[in-house]
Amino acid sequence: MTTVNQRRVFDPDFKKEAVALVTEQGYSVSKAAQAVGTSEKNLWRWKKALEQEASGERLNTDERAELARLRRENKELRMEKEILKKASAFFAKEMK
Repeated sequence: MTTVNQRRVFDPDFKKEAVALVTEQGYSVSKAAQAVGTSEKNLWRWKKALEQEASGERLNTDERAELARLRRENKELRMEKEILKKASAFFAKEMK
C-alpha cells in the first residue's frame, strides 16, 4: 500500500512570523524550521521571498492581483478601441 504525502499550504502571515523567528529573534534557521514544523529549505525560500518583496524586486500578493486586473482591463479597452475604429471607418464610408 502506498501513501500519498499531502502538500501543506502556509498562509503569508505564518511565513512572515516564521521568518521573524530568524531575523528578529535570533533563532537559527534549523531551530526555527523545527519549531514551526517545516523544512529549512522552505524557511530559506520564504526569507528570500520576503526580502525581495521588501526591496521591490518581487511583487506581493496584492500587487499581483492588481496587475492581473489591470491587464484584463487593458485587453478589454484595446478590443473596444478596435471596435470603435472599425465602426467609425464604416460610418465614414456610408457618409460619402
